[in-house]
Amino acid sequence: MTQAVSNSAARRDIEFHLHSQTNPGQFEARGPLMVARGEGIRIFDSAGKSYIDAMAGLWCASLGFNNKRLADAATRQYGELGFYHTFFQRTHAPAADLAEKLVQLTGMTGGKAYFATSGSEANETMVKLAWVYHTVHGKPTKRKVIARDRSFHGSTIAAASMCGLEFMHREFGLPLPGFLHTLCPWPYRGMLEGEDEAAFVERLASELEKLILREGPDTIAAFIAEPIHAGGGIIVPPQKYFARIQEVLAKYDILCLADEIVCGFARTGNWFGKETVGMKPDMMSLAKGLSSSYFPISAVVFAPKIYEAVARFNKEGGAFGHGFTNSGHPVGVAVALEAIKIYEEMDVVAHVRKMGARLRGKFEAMAEKSPIVGEVRGAGLMLGIEIVADKKTRKPFAPALQAGPTFDSIAYENGLVARCMGDVLGFSPPLIVTESDVDEIAHLCEISLSALEKHLAKH
Repeated sequence: MTQAVSNSAARRDIEFHLHSQTNPGQFEARGPLMVARGEGIRIFDSAGKSYIDAMAGLWCASLGFNNKRLADAATRQYGELGFYHTFFQRTHAPAADLAEKLVQLTGMTGGKAYFATSGSEANETMVKLAWVYHTVHGKPTKRKVIARDRSFHGSTIAAASMCGLEFMHREFGLPLPGFLHTLCPWPYRGMLEGEDEAAFVERLASELEKLILREGPDTIAAFIAEPIHAGGGIIVPPQKYFARIQEVLAKYDILCLADEIVCGFARTGNWFGKETVGMKPDMMSLAKGLSSSYFPISAVVFAPKIYEAVARFNKEGGAFGHGFTNSGHPVGVAVALEAIKIYEEMDVVAHVRKMGARLRGKFEAMAEKSPIVGEVRGAGLMLGIEIVADKKTRKPFAPALQAGPTFDSIAYENGLVARCMGDVLGFSPPLIVTESDVDEIAHLCEISLSALEKHLAKH
């Protein structure tokens, strides 16, 4: 990345720009990777070098980096109505159309959709709606939210409090009181010796119930979960995990919130991750693939009982006291409607299943040959490779070796953008990948992995 520092834009970026999830000192020393343009699943830096972005940016550019139909949809809407809000009974046709489409797609029959502009906002909206629900039902003390270790739910204060990742907390004195965490359903790292999946699931459910009883059932409002952990390491729960967890939640009148920010819109090989893992939520948060991130838009889709609670709370004439300036932005909803139309035309679920199976097969073949690949896991086009120091014992690499970040750097040099989450190598390519794209991703991954093996052998 050092080539970019000589570029004047790069110098100004170093001088004026604070970057998300970036070490300031390292950034000042190394400079940015200046991304100049995109083409399909590829990005190009300011020097003209091409990279396959096998993470779809931040899990989100499902339709690639320069989709003309999405650009045209935005242009048309800008020409008709560049902005209007959805406060005070105002709306516009695209917002109504998208709300109807999302209720239909998610299977939330009789429910409603609410629009925001980020996944963090959508997740915080679900928390606030859970508070309203319990208050209306005579249980105003039900305020606490249970999330899980290794979860990621956003960067705003409450959303970050729900994260189960230390790096989201350490600078800010989080989590806030009232945000709790239970065990992560991670079979590879979480199962005890001699424990099968059924016993593992039962232990997780038991630990959740113990937490609820310890805190007091009348204090717990909701449980939030990604169907498949994304930023925490692409962790797929055991098959019957959510069914058992939801038995516990139902027992204590605790709402189930699905964070579908990453998993939604076919990423896992179904329209929504809830279908992949057997989850039956009361509310769902959507973003990223909703517009292929061509416009910042998110949504919450919720069951009829949630809306009924909001209506009952305000039956004396009050107004729902929540909102964002750009909720239901006309350009955002127009882009999202076009993205969904494209997904339907390409039969996105079938395509993701086919391409995901092909990529996973190649990764599993790699794992057979590699001395450092402990596990390949995931669903659809959301796959992780966990690298380990010892395959038999699953011993992790010493943190000082920086095995995952080293792979990340090697892959960049080879023209492949992946994402290291510790020593889990993440792959979440745009959903438009072809067979030849999948083969190239696998090839670049293999040569990068081989280079990493040689690097580690010297240390």
